[in-house]
Amino acid sequence: MSLRTRLAGSAVVALLAVSALAACGESEKVDDSAAAAAGEGTTSYPLTIENCGTSQTFTEAPQRVVSLDQGSTEILLSLGLADRIQGTASWTDPVLESLAEANSTVKRLADNAPTYEVVMGTNPDFVTASFGRHFKKEGGVATRERLAETDVETYLSPTDCEGSNVINGGGTRTKPLTIDSLYQEISELSQIFDVPERGQQLVDELKSRTAAATEKVKQDGRTVAFWFADTKTPYIAGGLGSAQLIATTVGTENVFSDLDDDWPATTWSAVVQRNPQVLVLGDLQRARFPGDLLAEKKTFLESDPVTKVMPAVQKQQYVALHGAEMNPSIRMVDGIEKLAAWLSQNPA
Repeated sequence: MSLRTRLAGSAVVALLAVSALAACGESEKVDDSAAAAAGEGTTSYPLTIENCGTSQTFTEAPQRVVSLDQGSTEILLSLGLADRIQGTASWTDPVLESLAEANSTVKRLADNAPTYEVVMGTNPDFVTASFGRHFKKEGGVATRERLAETDVETYLSPTDCEGSNVINGGGTRTKPLTIDSLYQEISELSQIFDVPERGQQLVDELKSRTAAATEKVKQDGRTVAFWFADTKTPYIAGGLGSAQLIATTVGTENVFSDLDDDWPATTWSAVVQRNPQVLVLGDLQRARFPGDLLAEKKTFLESDPVTKVMPAVQKQQYVALHGAEMNPSIRMVDGIEKLAAWLSQNPA
């Protein structure tokens, strides 16, 4: 059983602790669960975190959290913190199956970005985000400064910044994303919530899964392209973001690795010209735009006069990944596992 499966229900167990104690008599087990929900008692407060150019000081573990992205939410759920989450937003896909029960108790504020008023209506003391666009002055939910004025601390995933350069806040990556920034996010959030042991266990589990998945495909060498969304001007993975990290981890070559943006818009002529041997297709269950779903992508590729001549299309060399598995999150490891498995089962 994985760590996230073991911890996902801890908040629910904590809420039932009093009745369970009386009913089942297993006092030690119930007490352990309740203590876990309250924290491990190892973080020393006040705790100061330097986060994407912003210094945040926590005098205690946050109690009322709003998570503005699926990636951030799934980390919090994996750490057994469902009871702290007052609302979530910005989902591309269903929650991980192992986290579904815990997530069922959490309110979804919006499928996309919520308004500032909706967020503040939950009376949060902490707001997390995977992408810096939520903290932009124009088009975002609210700036970190505005939230700080109402005594709301904030946290942005280190996967979306290089120091104070916020990638999805108007910046551009200057160096490749590494999985260490994801591990940093897990570690820092677990410290903030006083569950560092859970955080380390989650990191260790992700490292172990990655090592096992790539054991046989480290030098595969095939060329790939990652198509996230949009049939008219496809958003294809560039060479510095999370999809590039997946590609290099399994030993493949991203044919658009020369582009700096995480998901630059390109043309189908450019895709055909670069002629990837494998197409990694985003299956975005949000289904908000044409080409979000896997079936729509396949239909387009096999009917469009420009793309249907590609050898990868004619041979149906497709690997399906959820959008969340191509974003910088714990589900990158799911993406690594799926792509590595496909490459192993479909040798060149």
